[in-house]
Amino acid sequence: MNLNTVTGSAVELSDVAFGREFNEALVHQVVTAYLAGGRQGSRAQKTRGEVSGGGKKPWRQKGTGRARAGSIRSPIWVGGGRAFAAKPQDWSQKVNRKMYRGAMQCILAELIRQDRLVLVDDISISAPKTKELIAKLKDLNAPKALIVTNEVDENLYLAARNIPYVSVLGSTEVDPVSLIAFDKVIMSVAAAKEIEGVLA
Repeated sequence: MNLNTVTGSAVELSDVAFGREFNEALVHQVVTAYLAGGRQGSRAQKTRGEVSGGGKKPWRQKGTGRARAGSIRSPIWVGGGRAFAAKPQDWSQKVNRKMYRGAMQCILAELIRQDRLVLVDDISISAPKTKELIAKLKDLNAPKALIVTNEVDENLYLAARNIPYVSVLGSTEVDPVSLIAFDKVIMSVAAAKEIEGVLA
């Protein structure tokens, strides 16, 4: 697959990594699994058996005229336990390496088809100046963008962290959710080659 950078130089990339047909079901499954893996899953509520107290029957079974009660920690009492209490849970889903790679290939190919992948020879900036990076993004017509470099440049990272809807990632840190979350993906040729090496 032949692609051109912003400056017009041609780049040869693998059809396997950047030319795959879009598989919506696969991408959905991998993205869902990725997001599920990020869930903390640590919420915990107490059942009636776990709330402190409630061992003594509040009043005798019969003869008071009141509804029978066995514990002051019943779920229908204020201060009682929770019926069907939530417990810590592992939300992670298993995704095979082949599926993950396939989803990444689908997403990258779709970004190219939608003209959302911008290849650049170099995206570095001379100083950690937000103003300089904003001007560069404006030139590329990508105010909301994910910037992918082969290694994260500190100047670039510092300049980008104060811009809303702009993020900087190294080629080894790219994930499916990041790729689809931004309007455009600005990728250096070196990063594209590294990603190609992993996915092809």
